[in-house]
Amino acid sequence: MKTFACTCKNTLHFPNTECVKCHSMLGFLPDELSLAPIKEVAPGMYRTDTSNHLYRKCRNYAELDVCNWMVRDDDSHSLCQSCRLTETIPNLNDPKNLRLWFLMEEAKRRLLYSIFKLDLPVVSKQENQVSGLGFAFLEDVTQDAFGNELTIKSYVTTGHQSGLITINLNEADPSTRIEMREKMQEQYRTLLGHFRHESGHYFWDCLIKNSAYLEEFRRLFGDERIDYQHAMQSYYSNGPAADWQNVWISAYASMHPWEDWAETWAHYLHMVDTLETANQFEFSIAGSPLSNPLVAHEHDNALLTETNFTRLFDDWCRLTRALNALNRSMGLDDAYPFVISLSALNKLRFVHKVIESEALSSK
Repeated sequence: MKTFACTCKNTLHFPNTECVKCHSMLGFLPDELSLAPIKEVAPGMYRTDTSNHLYRKCRNYAELDVCNWMVRDDDSHSLCQSCRLTETIPNLNDPKNLRLWFLMEEAKRRLLYSIFKLDLPVVSKQENQVSGLGFAFLEDVTQDAFGNELTIKSYVTTGHQSGLITINLNEADPSTRIEMREKMQEQYRTLLGHFRHESGHYFWDCLIKNSAYLEEFRRLFGDERIDYQHAMQSYYSNGPAADWQNVWISAYASMHPWEDWAETWAHYLHMVDTLETANQFEFSIAGSPLSNPLVAHEHDNALLTETNFTRLFDDWCRLTRALNALNRSMGLDDAYPFVISLSALNKLRFVHKVIESEALSSK
């Protein structure tokens, strides 16, 4: 994730709505993927110094302050490109849900920033109700409208189906999420990680299903036609494969080829976004600067794509060694508690190739 600069030269961060130095109002411009000071030039209409367009605030920015994205004046939507993807929001009659919803939307915007930077296709449910991308943020129902505990409780399962990504609202609550991580014996569990993982299922449908990549996918990840429900029951009954560290990027990836892909996809997004952040802050390891893998899709052959992946992965290994060492110095858990096997590396390389090919085809 990049940082941005105010006209007063102060550093701006992705979620900001106001410059803390000059107090300028800020708005994120999805068409430019930049955060900039905005000036109201007419009621509800704003201009920036970086664009020739007029903008409106996203309705969720103007009315509820859970967003900081703008909508161009030639766009008829009242919601920004991120908020219009949300199909269901939490019950805002519960005061705590506004904060949790804000955290959900912020994580979604971070996901979309990477998706847009990678030139990946995003089609909304309004454009394609059957397979378009949408999000539902739902909470467990354990009480009736009068506060009485229900005998039959309704629990929300985080997951993906036909483009709709459902996230349990509890995942936005840090204490609940950490409790679940310990219960599931997971090394890593974050809200942003959920968004990245579930987006992998959506992009499997977009990029791999019925594509020329399907056979290569099956050689690397396995045959996705095996029964998913049986694989899930086996995983939760018996645990991950004994040798999962030698084959898969995480224990959960060993459950089914679809989960293997989604976990690998999420890790790839972890890599490119964190490396962009490190590059933005001019990180160097042992005197060697870290590259920004999101700066260009200027590749015109497979050799360049492979070279870029090799640099990306080498930089990632150097950065995570340093991050983990720094965390240990602070008495914290490793920032990246994973060891990538040769098998997992080849899967990451495949994700990279698919994304680069998609970027080339869109130009």
